Amino acid sequence: MSVLFRVLMCLAIAANVLCAAAIRHKTPGSDFPIAMATEIPASSAVVHFSGAVPTVINKSAPKGSREAYGDTEAQTISALQSIEKSLKSLGMETGDVVKMQVFLVGDPKNSDKMDFDGFMRGYVKFFGGKNQPNLPSRSVFQVVALANPAWLVEIEVTAVRKSGK
Repeated sequence: MSVLFRVLMCLAIAANVLCAAAIRHKTPGSDFPIAMATEIPASSAVVHFSGAVPTVINKSAPKGSREAYGDTEAQTISALQSIEKSLKSLGMETGDVVKMQVFLVGDPKNSDKMDFDGFMRGYVKFFGGKNQPNLPSRSVFQVVALANPAWLVEIEVTAVRKSGK
């Protein structure tokens, strides 16, 4: 390999890193749909979003009831749809999310334990796979309650965009 070729390859790799809004480090030996870490270049803007909660999906259910908001999977989808709208309003998309914190309430239908499987069924519709492979780093916590007793899910995200975008 010529020296010129090596120099050009190094410059191409460096340009890719410098132009990236975020660098995502995969979890070694795992196909679980989260990043081990995300790294934000100095040329990028970090945007912190407030927690998103589910919206009413069953208008015929009693007002303020769990049935009005759905199970953990439905509430996850609803909250992530709200996040998509918030991102879009700032010219961003789910691929720009680098960090996610998820708060799940124990579901009485699940012996008061969080329904992590239900959360994951909703999550993978937005993150991972071919449609949106940019994975955020993520934490999931079980909490005693959220502001509305009918909510099982609240999700907050941090997104990154290249400056000037």
